[in-house]
Amino acid sequence: MPLTIRAIPVLSDNYAWLLRDDATGVTAVVDPGEAPPIERALEQNGNRLDFILLTHHHNDHIGGTNTLRTRYHAKVAGPAAEQHRMPKLDLPLNDNDRIEIGQSAGRVLAMPGHTLGHIAYYFDQPPALFCGDTLFSLGCGRLFEGTAQQMFASLGKLRDLPEQTRVCCGHEYTLSNALFALHVDPDNPALQARVQEVRALRERGLPTVPSTLGLERATNPFLRAPNAQILSDLRKQKDVF
Repeated sequence: MPLTIRAIPVLSDNYAWLLRDDATGVTAVVDPGEAPPIERALEQNGNRLDFILLTHHHNDHIGGTNTLRTRYHAKVAGPAAEQHRMPKLDLPLNDNDRIEIGQSAGRVLAMPGHTLGHIAYYFDQPPALFCGDTLFSLGCGRLFEGTAQQMFASLGKLRDLPEQTRVCCGHEYTLSNALFALHVDPDNPALQARVQEVRALRERGLPTVPSTLGLERATNPFLRAPNAQILSDLRKQKDVF
């Protein structure tokens, strides 16, 4: 039986992701930037939280961790490389480690670029990627600590995942990303259609994520960049767009 996945808006434009293994009821949350929205969602889902999965150390992704850990006695998993600047990790994780949410098995992917120790979580039932601030819908994270070469390599790992993979990212940045993507790739018909869809969703106050990896391959200029130099140039342009 698969994971049930639900986006939870937190802070001003972040998403946490609530995961529930349908076979066992085991529940996890990815990147709880604050606790209250998570607590409200859990009240509707059996008031159970077994795991907190963190992708990187930025406070808008970890801010609710200790409150949730204390209330629900959840185990905290996150990047071993960043554990010196995060809440205490019960499960420090490295590239290719396995993590189990009930009967749902996930794989850890090292994603240096946005931060040096950033990780993502990939589950295959259904195919879903929890990628924090590495890959956004129509964008990628700023290079706060890593290099363009590292980000290019990280995104390269994601290109090979199944095209139906849900891209469950950390922010609602899609509309601003869409305007930049259209600026640098104006003749892409798949992108033109995606921009119209994104505008319609935001006008109705609806989330634009998760997208799919197939859609990102067709429309995301950063995922489509053929080399690290072009990705670097795109990122510098986007930083001042």
